[in-house]
Amino acid sequence: MSLKVIFTWWNRQTLGTFLKTLFTGKFVGKDKFGNKYYKNKNDERWVIYSKEVEATKITADWYHWIHHTNDKIPGENDKKYVWQKEHSENKTGTSQSYKPVKIKKENNLKKYETWK
Repeated sequence: MSLKVIFTWWNRQTLGTFLKTLFTGKFVGKDKFGNKYYKNKNDERWVIYSKEVEATKITADWYHWIHHTNDKIPGENDKKYVWQKEHSENKTGTSQSYKPVKIKKENNLKKYETWK
């Protein structure tokens, strides 16, 4: 474990989380992004992120587990419906963020007439 990880919370985990995981944590599972999920005997649940700490990197099934919505530990073989999209993190503030197409003014026709 590097010094950067010990003293900064945004690099995966803090020293407190590391010690908690080391002494009381029981590994529960890992998602497709590499995030590792743990719990202890008091049913406290936490995640150690694979790269930078970003809450939107938790998939919906793990989100429900970590917030005690359900107790079923998600697995890779869980049934997914055809209409379900792949999980993607929040891209706001990055070059991959959603940018709507700008409508040219001449194409923007009024749907009403103004009063005279």
